[in-house]
Amino acid sequence: MKVFIIFGLFILFALNICAQDPSVAATKRSEMSKLSSLVGQWKGTGWIKSGPKREFFNGTETVQSKIDGLALLIEGKFANPEGIVTHETLAVLSPGEKGGDYRFKTYLANGISGDQYFKIIPNAFEWGFQFPGGNIRYTIKIENDTWTETGEFSRDAKLWIQTFEMTLKKVK
Repeated sequence: MKVFIIFGLFILFALNICAQDPSVAATKRSEMSKLSSLVGQWKGTGWIKSGPKREFFNGTETVQSKIDGLALLIEGKFANPEGIVTHETLAVLSPGEKGGDYRFKTYLANGISGDQYFKIIPNAFEWGFQFPGGNIRYTIKIENDTWTETGEFSRDAKLWIQTFEMTLKKVK
């Protein structure tokens, strides 16, 4: 019990120091400003490959800047051509502690959540994760109010197979 109290006081002390140093928030806001092109309401179509078959969808992504620019809230909703919702997501993207790195926490409507990697690459953003069967990576490009995202799967992180593609237009 004593250890928990000491640890709790240490955390409060550390948070208080950060709260008193405006440069910490300013630095993190600067990192998040690099993602500003994601902010908006997006709408479009895409496909995902499950086995040999491509399944088509219509979807929206809503990306909002939160807590004075220190985080992005990302909500996705996707439906098949008949209008039945097939995939719903929520994510929080925030700056990491090192500077230049990001935290990307995702939540799915099926109850699965995870901590994904997210990074800025030349002219794009990349995010993804590893799992026991391989790797998944997504690449997002924003050009002229168009969000293009491709998804790929690899068993060995060398040979990549495209499994997803989405094109969204900014509607506001």
